[in-house]
Amino acid sequence: MQPVCVEDPSQIAEARRTAVAVAGRLGFSSSDSGRVAIAATELATNLLRHAGGGRMLVGRTEGDAGPAVEILALDRGPGMRDVQVCLRDGYSTAGTAGNGLGAVKRQSTLMDVWSQPGGGTGVLARIAATPALMPILPPVPRPVPLMDVGVVQTAMPGEEACGDGWAVETVFTDVTVLMVVDGLGHGPLAADAAAAAMRVLHRSRGEPAGAIIQAIHDGLRATRGAAVAVARVDHRAGIVSYCGIGNITGVLVSGGRVQKMVSHNGTAGLSARRIQEFTYSFAGTPLVILHSDGLGSGWSLDSYPGLIMRDPALLAGMLARDFDRGRDDVTVLAARGRP
Repeated sequence: MQPVCVEDPSQIAEARRTAVAVAGRLGFSSSDSGRVAIAATELATNLLRHAGGGRMLVGRTEGDAGPAVEILALDRGPGMRDVQVCLRDGYSTAGTAGNGLGAVKRQSTLMDVWSQPGGGTGVLARIAATPALMPILPPVPRPVPLMDVGVVQTAMPGEEACGDGWAVETVFTDVTVLMVVDGLGHGPLAADAAAAAMRVLHRSRGEPAGAIIQAIHDGLRATRGAAVAVARVDHRAGIVSYCGIGNITGVLVSGGRVQKMVSHNGTAGLSARRIQEFTYSFAGTPLVILHSDGLGSGWSLDSYPGLIMRDPALLAGMLARDFDRGRDDVTVLAARGRP
């Protein structure tokens, strides 16, 4: 995702241009690009007007409605006491017409908000193209997703290429395989290592988590290496099989219980003294969070009441808002099982 700082009125136009450029790359019509422009403009304006500034993350995603532009607006402002009231047209705390969030909601395929008085606000807007205007293409058979997934990924400041990677694969009819990989260092060579890991995962996705990590370790020997973790979620059995090398953080949340999953030290492709798979049980719909070490590990979802039930992309965005170290590539992947 592309970060856009919104601290000055001149940056509202930059936020709009960034979002419209993503829509253009997705082949959106002028009408749908206009929807994206309205949402981005309103979100950027709200950051300045109600929070004194903030940060927007803009990228593309793939959902049930097809390819979409995804916008996250994140701030540390005063927050909202009642989100539903603030979504109503005509309600304002800043002496305006009070149509900002309502306008964003009308333009969006999906909108989600988390806010806490004194804790700031996160707004997610996802805008897919109007189905009737999309080109008619033959359907591509693919497994039905078993989890809703949200990802925030940004490159180290000053770098064009992000050295992190992520992947989600649905296997058989009841398994989701999740991976986050952090290429050693930064820039293009780190990105090459991450891309190699993603290719190996795709070929090995039907294997156990430990076998996937072993294949990645073997497949990265010609690269500079990477930290990597794989979580294999067996929805039918209620089990997450997890295996990792290096400092990727993996967390499983289920039934009010938070389990930090275990990785061993090392670097895939270079040195891995021990590749070991661990198994964790869950009941109901699990939440799995994986992130690279560009995100600090001191977070707790207890600090964000209700966030666990919001869209996974919004959850990932709030963690990135507060724990992005600001000196590394960062990837946060959150995946929640569907009922």
